[in-house]
Amino acid sequence: MADDGELEYLRAELRDLWARARVRPLISQAQGIVQERYALPDGESAFALMQRASQRYNVKLRTPAGVLVTVPRPDGPERPWFPERVRGPEPDLTFTRAHRSGSSSRGAVLKAVLRSTLAVVGTDMGNVQLADPARGGLRIEQHTGLTDDFVDFFAHVGEDGTSCAQAARDLAQVTVHDVESAPVFTEPARQAILAAGSRACHSVPLTTASGLCVGMVSAHLDRPLDALTTTQTKALDAIGGQAGRWLAWHDDTVVLDALEHLHALGSAGRGSRFRRS
Repeated sequence: MADDGELEYLRAELRDLWARARVRPLISQAQGIVQERYALPDGESAFALMQRASQRYNVKLRTPAGVLVTVPRPDGPERPWFPERVRGPEPDLTFTRAHRSGSSSRGAVLKAVLRSTLAVVGTDMGNVQLADPARGGLRIEQHTGLTDDFVDFFAHVGEDGTSCAQAARDLAQVTVHDVESAPVFTEPARQAILAAGSRACHSVPLTTASGLCVGMVSAHLDRPLDALTTTQTKALDAIGGQAGRWLAWHDDTVVLDALEHLHALGSAGRGSRFRRS
């Protein structure tokens, strides 16, 4: 029989396979588009092209891939892909000192969002989700203090059955005082949350200046939660608004820069074979 160490290793391997399986259809769809658009000889060349663009701009491969499959194709090889976009300044993030303007690391910003939110609520369990442009709904990007089973179950959530889905739909903070009795959850979602040791949660939408929800940060507590104070909700509103505006800027600037770079490489090397770095 396998010992505890071997079992944990196998569980980790299985979780990694699940994570890859969730992303693979999107990456494959983007590969096909890139291969056809730039007359590349194979899917491997398309992947290598996407990889170069994502690495240069320090974004996960699935991020530009998710945009690539949803936006119109470029007008031609000689023209920029997004000729009419306006480059705005990077928004300030006053809730954290950890972020340096110009670093453009989305992962670091999301960690700061989660850390600051948990400090305001007074807990050490929580997660950050981002809107999924390809599938809709929300997908987990950062988490702490939560079980692997929780992260697997809520890796992607739709538009109903959870408090974060309600907060995204209503563009408002949602407090679940007691998970066990809250009607917002489907029963499987309720049991998954309780199994992770969470008895209450509070979700804060990350919103743009135009009122679009681009993500969610949720704090989980191991005890029922009374109402937050006005000071707490105002602080969380500030985090949600600043983070949402920064994420919108990142999508409109850094991610589109990555796609422009991909377009330039593909147009210049049309029909060529590319290798992964």
